[in-house]
Amino acid sequence: MKKTILLTALVLNGLTSFAQSNDEKNIKLFYKKALTEAKCYTWLEYLSNDIGARLSGSKGAELAVDYTKRQLESLGLDKVYLQEVMVPHWVRGEKETAYILNGKEKTVVPICALGGSVATPKTGLTAEIIEVQGIKELAELGADKVKGKIVFYNRPMNPENIETFTSYGACVDQRYAGAKEAAKLGAVGTIVRSMNLRLDDFPHTGAQSYGDLPKAQYIPTAAISTNGAELLSKSLKVNPALKFYFKQSCETLPDALSYNVIGELTGTVTPENIMVVGGHLDSWDLADGSHDDGAGVVQSMEVIRILKNLNYKPKNTIRVVLFMNEENGGKGGAKYEEVSKQKKENHIFALESDSGGFSPRGFSIEAD
Repeated sequence: MKKTILLTALVLNGLTSFAQSNDEKNIKLFYKKALTEAKCYTWLEYLSNDIGARLSGSKGAELAVDYTKRQLESLGLDKVYLQEVMVPHWVRGEKETAYILNGKEKTVVPICALGGSVATPKTGLTAEIIEVQGIKELAELGADKVKGKIVFYNRPMNPENIETFTSYGACVDQRYAGAKEAAKLGAVGTIVRSMNLRLDDFPHTGAQSYGDLPKAQYIPTAAISTNGAELLSKSLKVNPALKFYFKQSCETLPDALSYNVIGELTGTVTPENIMVVGGHLDSWDLADGSHDDGAGVVQSMEVIRILKNLNYKPKNTIRVVLFMNEENGGKGGAKYEEVSKQKKENHIFALESDSGGFSPRGFSIEAD
């Protein structure tokens, strides 16, 4: 994988001095190994097709922990171990249903519950719907126009940005905090346009949060497909008084025990200096998690496999970390930081791969 070459090169810059006559030879060798002998696709195929969805607390997440630990152990690293972490355990339940109610006419539209949402009543939820382009517009409407209604957030992603995450970041607040803000104004539910540039019939789940709202004020929230959002918006323009029905049975169970998976090559000169490369092992429950973030997981594993396979001796300790629970809580990353501080570890470099398994355009830096 081309991205593995970039990750390996960035890590190697901090492993040892490259002001040597055989630098060119080594770099060519890393490049060749990544393209001709990589295990990325083998690993990713198993994670995606044999295990599949890996939402925190699920059987899939448990299987993924076991599988990646065994694969790292097979590489002959200096250390491979699990780091305990308690994670949220949200389950979707039965497949969601929804339709637009325009008089006696019912038009089915695809929806899916957002991660962490509460369920609707068992018979479903029906109410008038009000469309807004975001949280700011909702606040301007006020409680008088929102109370008792379902809020429909319909701000689309901007297709003009080359960097997709710029468009994503400009819209995702309505998904993450939309239910919380609508509930404060007395709404009974929210529907959010899927974070997707394409027009299709596949609703996208994702994280949402009720923040510091008391549980008694939680309202159900779901994503609607982009085609469904377009249809609903057009229908509202014709009949602003139409109603919307949706039903979902998701619930949050007690936190579950899971693990970060960690493998190490110990540094030969300054082993106390730690360089991390990693991705997150969990994924949402409606797909196989190949891009988000199976690709980042296997790319990170491949970096350390290539170095071990070539018997390369790093100056600093290199550590691959497969984090659990990035999608709906970030508990794996928080636990890793907590333990690292307790052990007074010295991290000099950290690189995460979580932008999909595409050919790399580059990397971003956060530093002092």
